[in-house]
Formats: sequence, C-alpha cells, structure tokens
Amino acid sequence: MTSHAPPPPAEPAPSAVTKRPLRILALANQKGGVGKTTTAINLGTALAAIGEQVLVIDLDPQGNASTGLGIDRRQRNVSTYEVMAGEARLAQAVVPTAVPRLSIAPSTMDLLGLELEMASSPDRAHRLRNVLKDVATAPETAGITYVLIDCPPSLNLLTINALAASDAVLVPLQCEFFALEGLSQLLRTVEQVRSALNPRLTIQGIVLTMFDPRNNLSNQVVADVRSFMGEKVYETMIPRNVRISEAPSHGKPALLYDLKCAGSQAYLRLASEVIRREGRVPEAA
Repeated sequence: MTSHAPPPPAEPAPSAVTKRPLRILALANQKGGVGKTTTAINLGTALAAIGEQVLVIDLDPQGNASTGLGIDRRQRNVSTYEVMAGEARLAQAVVPTAVPRLSIAPSTMDLLGLELEMASSPDRAHRLRNVLKDVATAPETAGITYVLIDCPPSLNLLTINALAASDAVLVPLQCEFFALEGLSQLLRTVEQVRSALNPRLTIQGIVLTMFDPRNNLSNQVVADVRSFMGEKVYETMIPRNVRISEAPSHGKPALLYDLKCAGSQAYLRLASEVIRREGRVPEAA
C-alpha cells in the first residue's frame, strides 16, 4: 500500500546550523604600554587561525594595530575616522591583512579631532554601535564572527563608544606595581557604561601581560589580581617575550613572525580560552 504521508521537513542547510552570532569585544585599558594593541593583533590572528572570521577595528589615533598588521599609512584611504564621522560605511574602511580570515578597519591621526567634533551630538556615545549594526548583514562583512576593538589608552569618548557597542570587554593588564589601581578605575567606568549605555556589557576576562616568572613583583601582581578578580582572570598569561616586541616592526603579528616563540603559543592558548568562555566549544574533559 502506497503511503501518502507528507515528506519529512527538509533539514536546514549546514550553514544555517553552524552560523555563529557576531560577538564584539573591546580591548580596553586606560594605561598605555600594557600590551593592549599587541593583544588585539595576536588574539585576532589566533582566533582567525582556529577558524573564526575576525575584524579588528583600530580606534586608537596612533594606529599601531594597523601598522602591526602591515597596513601602510598610504593604504588607509578610508579610516575609522570617516566611519565614525558618518562620511563612509564600515565596509568601505575594511582591508584584508596577510592573515587569512583577519581584516582590519585602520585608523589615522584624524581620530584625534573626532571627540571635539561629536561632543555636542546626541548620539555621541553610540556612534560605533550604530556603525556596527550593519556588520552582520553587509555583504562585505556578513561572515564576521568576532569584532575586536582596539581602544586608545584613555577613558575618553572613543573608549566609551567601544564599550557601548560591545558585548564584553577584555582587559590586558601588565604585571607591574600600579596594575590594580588602574584596573579599579576601568571597572568603575565599565559599570557606569553598563548602567547608562549598555546593560549587556560584561567583562570577558583579564589577561596578564609581560609576565616574567623570575621577577618577584610579577608573581605578586599575579597573586593580587587573581585574589581580587578571581575567575575573571584568564589562566593564560602572556610572557615578556622579545619576539612579540620585534614583530610589529616587520608589520606582522607575532604568530606570523615566529609561531613557535613563547608569546605566540601563549596567544593561541588565550584564543582557545576566550572561545571556551564564549561557550562556543565544549569545556575540556
């Protein structure tokens, strides 16, 4: 007897099952020289290496993330300044890097004047959030799974924009004497942004950078920060490493410059830890 039962519903296309929601992480610390840009470059590279589609947004007028990823200043025809000023779409600023699956929206010194330009604008704290609304739908950026925002070394309006636009903040923290003092100020700012501008903002984690196990102060800072912040501190620590310091002068992430060095290996572990915290891979057994 022939069955007339309707056919079972079609299975969704694999891409529909595996497509991941966009995640936006701000890398922020008001102190300079803590490894923030280095972390943005190398974490982005490590995430790309394990299969993520990553966009770095350089929101620092110094443009070190852009330089560190090999983007010559003459190539920055459209920068994050034009994007934030409303003169260009984000997709127009995005340029590929030498790292597969990693692109960047570069910055220029023009960003220095942006804060004054938008000071009286009612959307001054939400410029970047409005810009990023189109990332998931614009054809040029539709495949992006992670946006990493490299913030300037201050708690200015650019950093506030980054925090207001992000799902979470990742804090690079140098193993030095004043680390906890600066962290307390940043945590207050994060709480203010959460209360006033972005209730979904969380702290993804704190990564200890420039760690030297031979230095008693480094070990004391690690103990203090872990005691103060508990599980918010990543297990992975980024060592003080000369190859990491050399890489930007060659316009390369450390992972391309010397994959086997201790710093590169640490950033690969950090990327795995970030992904695990995001709940995108199962916890290790």
